[in-house]
Amino acid sequence: MNNENAVPRHVAIILDGNGRWAKQRNMPRSFGHKEGCKVIEQTVYDAGELGIEYLTAYGFSTENWKRSDEEVTGLMKLFRIYMKRLMGIAKENNVRVKSIGDRRRFPEDIASGLDDLEEQTKDNTGLTFIIALNYGARDEITRAVKKVAEEVRVGALSPEDITEDVIASRLDTAGIPDPDLLIRTGGEMRLSNYLLYQAAYTEFYVTDVLWPDFRMEDLKKAVEWYMHRERRFGGVKQEQTT
Repeated sequence: MNNENAVPRHVAIILDGNGRWAKQRNMPRSFGHKEGCKVIEQTVYDAGELGIEYLTAYGFSTENWKRSDEEVTGLMKLFRIYMKRLMGIAKENNVRVKSIGDRRRFPEDIASGLDDLEEQTKDNTGLTFIIALNYGARDEITRAVKKVAEEVRVGALSPEDITEDVIASRLDTAGIPDPDLLIRTGGEMRLSNYLLYQAAYTEFYVTDVLWPDFRMEDLKKAVEWYMHRERRFGGVKQEQTT
């Protein structure tokens, strides 16, 4: 299938390079994270301008708890500030906000703040912004398998009825289309435990631009690259006949 002129419906981003960006300026990593949040705000707006319907950002992984106590504490403070800002951004731009990941490890105020963000924006009809917090794809799949196993145990589901759709409906992203395009900033060539199930046929675009330097022109480059990709989803290219 030729994808010419088709804007990706769902774009996922791995926001890499905040720490390196700050180090280049002899600033603490927290400075890079703050600047990165500003870029997220602008990218939500830019994605909507380009006609993208879903934008998923990797905000905090299950592995990020391994970072220093100082950095994790700083990120928690940043989340509290950013959730309030995101509420205003969502209301001004008709954005629906969702989060994926296991929020049970977060402090109660952050978990309830995410609940409130989703509730207050659920009827917005513009871009859906999905933020992955305490998210890891292996953890997500494990939790989904446990849900299915429990349903089988109580007799609500038979093993023969377990399909790809059943598994997908138990993931955090239930009801959200798989990403068409995944952008990774910072030049690294890995998935970092991000959307492993959903990215089976996602197009990958890697840029050396560090996240705090990511701008609309960089998003456009990624989208234009995607628009010239031929997506076959495991099939064979169809030869034109005359």
